[in-house]
Amino acid sequence: MVDSSVSVLLEGYGWLPARRARSASGVARSRVLGQRAVGLCGPDAARFFYDEEHVRRHTAIPWPVQNTLFGRHAVHTLDGETHRGRKGIFLAVVTRETARALADDVEKSWHDAVASWKPGEPVVLFDEAARVITRAVCRWAGVPISDDEVPAVARDLVAMVDGFATPGPRHWRARAARGRREAWLSRLVTRVRDGVLDVRPGCALEVVSRHREVDGEELSPRLAAVELLNVIRPTVAVCWFVAYAGHALHRWPRYRQRLRDGDRDVAEAFAHELRRFYPFAPFIGGRAVRDLEWRGERIPEHAMVLLDLWGHNHDEELWGDPWVFRPERFLGRDIGPFELVPQGAGDPHTNHRCPGEPLTVSILRTLAVCLARLDFEVPEQDLTISLRRVPARPRSGFVLVPTGTAASGW
Repeated sequence: MVDSSVSVLLEGYGWLPARRARSASGVARSRVLGQRAVGLCGPDAARFFYDEEHVRRHTAIPWPVQNTLFGRHAVHTLDGETHRGRKGIFLAVVTRETARALADDVEKSWHDAVASWKPGEPVVLFDEAARVITRAVCRWAGVPISDDEVPAVARDLVAMVDGFATPGPRHWRARAARGRREAWLSRLVTRVRDGVLDVRPGCALEVVSRHREVDGEELSPRLAAVELLNVIRPTVAVCWFVAYAGHALHRWPRYRQRLRDGDRDVAEAFAHELRRFYPFAPFIGGRAVRDLEWRGERIPEHAMVLLDLWGHNHDEELWGDPWVFRPERFLGRDIGPFELVPQGAGDPHTNHRCPGEPLTVSILRTLAVCLARLDFEVPEQDLTISLRRVPARPRSGFVLVPTGTAASGW
């Protein structure tokens, strides 16, 4: 079987759905990075994938992804009790209360930024959102950061996400950024442990610094920095969805007034539809722990099992008119753990679903309203979103030109 690694890079989000479409069973078979790979899709496939009796993450995440996106030996690479013990860091840090507090901090950071904008001067929403969220999440996490440091830190956090799925300059920028930020946060962890730096009890920096593994050992300063970045980095990655929010309000302006009115249910539905409709992660992978069978299809032991997130979120049977942007689909609807899967599926307390999802939704809900209440014009620009680029983003970053002041938040 011909290795499809190059095709993955060239086709991006469409690669796995296209492979599945060419199969009578809807199960794709391929080789990726020299390894056998089987691609699945749908809620039942997600349940199968997230069962550790079937699929595990250990050895499944390629080194290029660890060296850029997650960090070496991060929680994403663990299984079983070791995984659940390490994941306790994130479950302790991310609660409903802390998510609300972070959203409030992000809103304040947004208004501070808007106050510095000059009417008539263009702003790149993607870049500005990255700085806004970086400033807020670092302070929320207990990481001391000055306003002068924010732009460089934001660039590095964005680079780690932007370069994980591609070779070349973007990849090497991501690796360099990770090295800088792991070294920076390692020093902070050491200062906390030495009693030199006082931190707020319960903040991410304090929890990571004090964490002990299931065997009682503390994390090395470098590994503690890896996990602290795994709190901060994906939060800053919400800037992708903020840029998509600008794109959506430009294409479907009828939602702007409903967001301006401040209805939380509408804002949350809008946030969920952004996460479903627009591209972020194309698929996730694990490794078959033994010879398996999925709906009559054999999956050999040690094969890569790929869960098609992009295909799942655009499944006609699950969503109906999946290529129509319609936030109303989420009003009055309870979302099952295996339905909406832009950040994975399942239960964050028991498996690999991202525990930071409440932060994403809270921040996006808040900034969508802030953006809708901002007076701005959209100049001529390239708003193309290429599905061959992973992670995708509006080519221009979504440029807006402020024309006045913004109304207050909630």
